[in-house]
Amino acid sequence: MISRKNRFHGHASLRIVHQQGKTVRGPFFLLKSTVNPRRSTYRVAVVVSRKVSKSAVVRNRIRRRLYAAVRILQDDIARPHDIVLNVFDIKLLEESPKQLARLVKKQLTAAGILENSTKPAKDE
Repeated sequence: MISRKNRFHGHASLRIVHQQGKTVRGPFFLLKSTVNPRRSTYRVAVVVSRKVSKSAVVRNRIRRRLYAAVRILQDDIARPHDIVLNVFDIKLLEESPKQLARLVKKQLTAAGILENSTKPAKDE
């Protein structure tokens, strides 16, 4: 899990990211992000709908795996961004942690969030 200072609190901030954020779509999840100059660090939220899985256990497992993938890359996040990951496919659970980290890195790089896109992930 990422630290409390790097998580969203309340729905108003999420609404702003959804309205004004840049969108990058991947095979399992959608990444929306926007720069937030009022903060000193990044914030991340993972949204897993009940359409993905009716089971809260499965939704929380997906959420934890994505938070862990972002935590691996947290040193490379350039500026204070607000990032929302919307999961739309349960097949994300079948991916290995390394592959999931690569997918997250690829989408963060495409969104222009990572500071140095040529630097390999820490787990490689």
